[in-house]
This record gives sequence, C-alpha cells and structure tokens, in this order.
Amino acid sequence: MTTPPPALLIAGHAIRDDAGAEAFLGLLGELGRRHPGLPVGGGFVEPGFVEPFRPSLGEAVDGLVEGGVRRFVVVPLAWEPGRAERDVAAALAHARERHPEISYICGRPPGPRPALLDLLERRTEEALGSSAPRMPGDRADVTVLLVGHGSTDPEANAEVHRAARLLWEGRGYAGVETAFVSLAAPDVPSGLDRCVRLGARRIVVLPYFPLTGVPADRVRQQTEGWTAARPEIEVRSADVIGPEPQLLDLVVERYREALEGDRHMNRDSRDSHGSPGHGGTPPGAGDITGLPRQPRVRPDDDGHHGHDHHHWGHAHSHAH
Repeated sequence: MTTPPPALLIAGHAIRDDAGAEAFLGLLGELGRRHPGLPVGGGFVEPGFVEPFRPSLGEAVDGLVEGGVRRFVVVPLAWEPGRAERDVAAALAHARERHPEISYICGRPPGPRPALLDLLERRTEEALGSSAPRMPGDRADVTVLLVGHGSTDPEANAEVHRAARLLWEGRGYAGVETAFVSLAAPDVPSGLDRCVRLGARRIVVLPYFPLTGVPADRVRQQTEGWTAARPEIEVRSADVIGPEPQLLDLVVERYREALEGDRHMNRDSRDSHGSPGHGGTPPGAGDITGLPRQPRVRPDDDGHHGHDHHHWGHAHSHAH
C-alpha cells in the first residue's frame, strides 16, 4: 500500500464574510483539481473570535486525519509573517491534543516572489484600463498605493514595505507607497494624502490580499470616501489577486520548499522527545506526482534571515 504524501494544509486568515469564505474554498478546490494526487485541506485561523468562519484549521485537520493523513505541510495564506506563524502554531497545538499521532512542517507564507509581483502589476494595469501591455515609460505619472492588512507586529508591516519596493523596481511607476487597512499607520486616506503631497497625478489603490473579503471591501470603501472629497485627483481601485494559477503554483512551491529544503526532514513527532529519527525523506514525500518542480530555494531567499520555519513535530518546535 502506497503511503500518501504529506497533505497540503492551507491556513486562511482575516476572512470573516461569506464572499471571502467562498473564495477560500474555491482556491482549495482548484488546488485539488490541479494536483489530484496531493491531499489538500484548509481552514481559517481566527483566534479571539467566538464563531470563526468554517471550517476552522482544526476541523480541516480532523477531516484529513479521518482520510488517513498523518503528516502535513502547512502554508499560511497570508503575505505577512509573524502573526500568521503564531496563530497557526497555536491552532495546530490544539489539533495535536486530539491527534497526537500527527506531525507537520510549517512552511513560509507565499511572499513577494516574482510571480506574485507580476500578478500585482497585472491588477494595477487592469485598474488603469489598459488594453495593451504598458511600457515602463508609460507609467511615469502613475503612483501605486499598496495596502496591507496592518499588524502590531513590525515584521509583518515591514513585509508590505518590502513588497512595495520590489513592485516599484524596474516597472516605471512614479512611486509605490504603502498603507494599511487597520492596526498600523498610515491608513488608506493618509496614504492617499501622502501620494498627493509627493506629486501624484494618477493613483491606483492596490490591495495586498490574496482573496476577496472584508479587508478588501474596507480598502475600497475608504478609497471611495477619500475620492469623493478630492474629485480632482484620479484614483482607481484595483482588485485582489484571487486564485490565479500563479498564486496556486506559488503555494505549491512553498509546500515543496518545506519538504525538500527542510534540514530536519528526518524528524517525526517522536524525535522531539529524544527518540531516534527514521532518517531520509518523510514517508510519502517521494510519492508526490504531478506537482511543478521548482529550483531549490534558500531559506532566506525572501529576506527572512535567521528564520527557520521548517520542522516536523510540535507547535513549540518552531524556531523564531
């Protein structure tokens, strides 16, 4: 009997409405269709909310365990590190109390890889109404306001600033500024004010979210409120990225990276307690078929120097 590969478990964040939940479940379904040999599950991580949207991450683990899965690679569907990792670790610790036999690796969030930056560029061009690809020289009067969730964690906010810098590099925009929908400054109106002070003539407000939902709706509402008071400034609202093939491939890349680049791949849950490891590749890892092969990625390729997210075992075994 062939051991199934470790499941791909997607951890969703900050989606508290029907549209966002539907988009998330649609993304899971598309991943399953594209990779039929890979067990795929996912749920929402919503600490602090009495009635989180279903399924929760723990319920997703329950369903996969019922299907015979014991190993997971968890990929947070959030661009910003920090809070995502802590919330996922806490949710998995609770799941492991019910299922002590499971083990998992926490992979990195997708992050501003070239494919993701290309998708952000596409959404910007769509907002401008471009009928043909623009050259960098055609964008000299366009300023992009990249809007992230916002966090009390400086590392998470810094990731949005980093994405803005990478989006600006070589694309010919007048500038790419940042704002946040909550918990961090500047907010969207203040970000738009800054763009105008810097001389912006045309502004595209670009949500830095993978899927639709309440945060993206707030960005659009705040943009429309500001624009109503400043009709002389041309402001366009871009769409979220959505479940594009490039995003799905990036999620799978993080899955593969966690398996192939894990220095602790020979550990299982018992190794955390000092028992001998099995050695070699995790059971089932070599059975994965139909997934895109990616070049080996250094753990710090997205700038997270010193952060090793790839460990089989306990929620408390993740280095920070």
